[in-house]
Amino acid sequence: MDRVLIVDFGSQVTQLIARRLRESGVYCEIVPFNASEQAFADMDPKAVILSGGPNSVADMDTPRAPEAILNSGKPILGICYGQQTLCTQLGGEVEQSDEREFGRAFLNITSPSPLFDGVGAVGEPIQVWMSHGDRVNKLPEGFEIIGSSENAPFAAIANEARQIYGVQFHPEVVHTPQGAKILSNFTHKIAGCSGDWTMAAFRDNAIAAIRAQVGTGRVICGLSGGVDSSVVAVLLHEAIGAQLTCVYVDTGMMRAGESEQVVGLFRDHFNIKLVHKDCSDLFLGKLEGVDDPEKKRKIIGATFIDVFEAEANAAGGADFLAQGTLYPDVIESVSFTGGPSVTIKSHHNVGGLPERMNMQLVEPVRELFKDEVRALGQELGLPEAFVGRHPFPGPGLAIRIPGAITGEKLEILRKADTVYLDEIRKSGLYDEIWQAFAVLLPVRSVGVMGDGRTYDYVCALRAVTSTDGMTADYYPFEHSFLSRVSTRIINEVRGINRVVYDITSKPPGTIEWE
Repeated sequence: MDRVLIVDFGSQVTQLIARRLRESGVYCEIVPFNASEQAFADMDPKAVILSGGPNSVADMDTPRAPEAILNSGKPILGICYGQQTLCTQLGGEVEQSDEREFGRAFLNITSPSPLFDGVGAVGEPIQVWMSHGDRVNKLPEGFEIIGSSENAPFAAIANEARQIYGVQFHPEVVHTPQGAKILSNFTHKIAGCSGDWTMAAFRDNAIAAIRAQVGTGRVICGLSGGVDSSVVAVLLHEAIGAQLTCVYVDTGMMRAGESEQVVGLFRDHFNIKLVHKDCSDLFLGKLEGVDDPEKKRKIIGATFIDVFEAEANAAGGADFLAQGTLYPDVIESVSFTGGPSVTIKSHHNVGGLPERMNMQLVEPVRELFKDEVRALGQELGLPEAFVGRHPFPGPGLAIRIPGAITGEKLEILRKADTVYLDEIRKSGLYDEIWQAFAVLLPVRSVGVMGDGRTYDYVCALRAVTSTDGMTADYYPFEHSFLSRVSTRIINEVRGINRVVYDITSKPPGTIEWE
């Protein structure tokens, strides 16, 4: 299987490069620039892509690409900052310019190049997305201009003999309509990748990897009922059968009917060994009086680990703990450029297990994005009702109740959320929306219902569209839908007298309510 290495210099959209490559059947991995030399040696990729980033190559001590990559003879594509550090390191020059470009621009193709095959003819402008202040003003020896824009005369460059390319714009974002084609040209036509990475191939490789890692050991898997852990459970069952024990922990913060659905599917349909633990009192007790969302996450995560450890001991011991860590969790839990990203996914144990636990982690889908996990679930035969479920993060309703959590608040929110999702399904919108949920705000509103005053909670509704969970935009419900669902919630859920709809969008990063 051909592989491409993506060297991350800190761009918010680096993950989208990986998405575009995988969509074209090319397997790739993202590594931070300061770990890329070793990753390059270990991976022996077919090609390398250098991402964008927030730094200026004109400043001291800013990131650079390893010389081993630049001198490897492998095809290289530098994007934005990646292009600038390429030019700087290979003998060109980059300047800090007052003529910045942010947003939509038009690239004029000036010379024929395999990078632009099927994208546009020489002299034909194509729409691209720019995001830069610095710009190249002198090319390294052997390079030529293959595209320019109004404020970036060296917007696309190439050394065809060495198969090294650089673009100032971002081909990975949807705002560059032909961007996926440009990236495909680089991976398939220039680097010669076969594009044979499929979910069926991933399934076979993952099963083989699980068997090699686990051997005759026993695995305990935390089953939440969400897409990620459900896929992991079925994949593990297919790989190691009776060596797997799944533990479903009811935290008391699950969606309505969650426990019955999970137990029915995995114990009865798949015949997977399943331990169902009702730990509602335990979790609610530990969360009593806690209002900080990060503390909630850490308490819930630590309590999960305690429960898993106890169940592993009760079952006679386990050698491995399996969990549904995804690629965005891994990416966002590693601070590639010294920033704050290490705190984004703190509810996943991507950093490892507590030292006291004598178990290794099994994370068979940590290389996949959310939509790829759904495709793997379909490949494994999971029912569409589970594969297509909206994401439900481990902390559950706990992070959808800002402020202190009580049993009363949980029941109010659970009922409101059920009404909301019921109306979405009745309207045929469930599959158009990536994630939808209700939030019980920590404020009360005075209202009039019938002949009496009320002093009840405000419920916020959120719905977003997304592909991979890295970026999100709000779903534009029609006013008639919002009116209908608001009326139902107020009429059917005692404790709520006002409903609002959140229309904020989210940049790359977590899209949960925090």
